[in-house]
Amino acid sequence: MKLPYISDGGYGAGVHPAIGVVVLSTDETLEPELKQISTENGTSLYHSRIPFDPNVTPETLAKMEENLPASTALFPARVKFKAIGYGCTSGATVIGSNRIAAVIKEQFPDTHVTDPIAAVIAACNALGVKRLGMVTPYRQDVSLAMIDLLEENGIRISEFASFEEELDHKVARISEKSTYDAAMQIGAGDCDAVFTSCTNLRSFGMIDAAETALGKPVISSNSAFAWHLHKLAGITGQISGPGKLFKL
Repeated sequence: MKLPYISDGGYGAGVHPAIGVVVLSTDETLEPELKQISTENGTSLYHSRIPFDPNVTPETLAKMEENLPASTALFPARVKFKAIGYGCTSGATVIGSNRIAAVIKEQFPDTHVTDPIAAVIAACNALGVKRLGMVTPYRQDVSLAMIDLLEENGIRISEFASFEEELDHKVARISEKSTYDAAMQIGAGDCDAVFTSCTNLRSFGMIDAAETALGKPVISSNSAFAWHLHKLAGITGQISGPGKLFKL
């Protein structure tokens, strides 16, 4: 027996704006943290994966550019995405936000595109941050490239420290207590806010406590990325997430 059915727009239509996120094959943190973001109307969240080497170096980060078209092509073609994000802070720093947006827009030309470093710049501008304290897990050359990019965009890195861990699976296992302690150390310095970088570095459980203790905003790659994705998707109601950024 053939059954009749009524067709509608699916999850990615109407009151459920569709958001796509390209996640690194080595990332264990971005998806669980994005899952914690909620909105009044809800969103439809779609993930794709991109191959990545376990070692975080300028060379392995740059190599992701050649795989980005194939990863973007894995999103369902008939979904009308409001925003798509490439989920790697250091990768976006090396490849460039403009280049990432151009590659994604080749397949989804009417979609807003962001990435964590572009989102951090947008978040700092929204919060009025000029002097930023930064915590990273990266080796020195990766961190320095990010510092240069942020300062080129008018955000002075006044305080800095790194765990200097090159292996991405080990970054995912840095405890939130370690990230909190680092944010407290850096945040005690001459800065307007603290940024903990890397989508694989856990942060959502410590942001509110760190902000309360420091009396200044604390943002992470994932909090800025989630906030920016939802803003670009046209969410006008309350977006629930950690920290002062989501109170704007």
